[in-house]
Amino acid sequence: MYYKELYTRRSGGSLPQLISTENENMQSRYVVQKILELREQGVPLEEIAVLFRSSFLSFDLEIELTKANIPFVKFGGYKFVETSHVKDVVAYLRVLENPRDVVSWNRILLLIDGVGPRTAEKVVDDILKRRVSLSSDGRESLPTTKFWMQFNDYAENVQKLFDVLKQASLANLGPAEKTFQILQYYEPILRARYDDHQKRKKDLEMFQNITERYKEVDALLTDLALEPPNESVVDVESPGPEEEFLTLSTIHSAKGLEWNSVFIIYALEGRFPTMRSVASDEEVEEERRLMYVACTRAKANLFITYPMNVYDRESGLILTKPSRFIQGLGEHLLEPWVVE
Repeated sequence: MYYKELYTRRSGGSLPQLISTENENMQSRYVVQKILELREQGVPLEEIAVLFRSSFLSFDLEIELTKANIPFVKFGGYKFVETSHVKDVVAYLRVLENPRDVVSWNRILLLIDGVGPRTAEKVVDDILKRRVSLSSDGRESLPTTKFWMQFNDYAENVQKLFDVLKQASLANLGPAEKTFQILQYYEPILRARYDDHQKRKKDLEMFQNITERYKEVDALLTDLALEPPNESVVDVESPGPEEEFLTLSTIHSAKGLEWNSVFIIYALEGRFPTMRSVASDEEVEEERRLMYVACTRAKANLFITYPMNVYDRESGLILTKPSRFIQGLGEHLLEPWVVE
């Protein structure tokens, strides 16, 4: 057995901070605000990293970073808006908002077993010919349940899609309810198309959580359509390279790397360690080692954050406690903050 004694040559410095937030989106907005503060203090974006246990945990943050015009690169997983299964679900929402969106129609029709490009083209032509009803001022109105009821003469598998769209088009449904109905329809397609459907299902659960903070589908779609910036932050002069990017990374992909300032997000029991890992002592110890790796990536500033009200759809539990790896640490080791 080998013994290791850790030490530092640095004197002084600030304590790591433990930040609890009211919910997931508040966590994202806190991280964005803190990144902008660090940037104004002269810390380059390339010297800042946000680390997380699983790729889907950065999805909400990616939307807020894009809205704040902060460029980023992601390691250990695809960006939220680039994943094919999220693109599928967004396509269903797009045709609800705009039944003339030919690109989205083709995408969701070709997901149906037995529907090829020729059939999809015929269906889209039919939709375009029937047109959306015009209101009294001559403008196109949004599709109503009556519009979707026109399509009753298709094959059963295509008709099933229109039945779902008809139900999801009810005026009293918000984005979260519409997405829930779409996901129920889409889950068998997800299972059939992807071997790693369980992992992708977690992505879609996070997408469902994101929709719950929106009141209108068009606002959600607008945020998802924003292009991530590819230049440095607006209104903040860059002292370093012209192209700077914040790093988003899974902890596995961050091994061996260091940054001036590091954020560890979702340090939440049930997210880190994960629900599944707590059944085995060996897996819990592996998760503990990952937390050690994450914390030791920071050279100057370490921010550990967790939201206090997260609904886990798989287990049906509400996650509220900080990770067991940080719970109970004294204020001489972690400086506690609450963001409300």
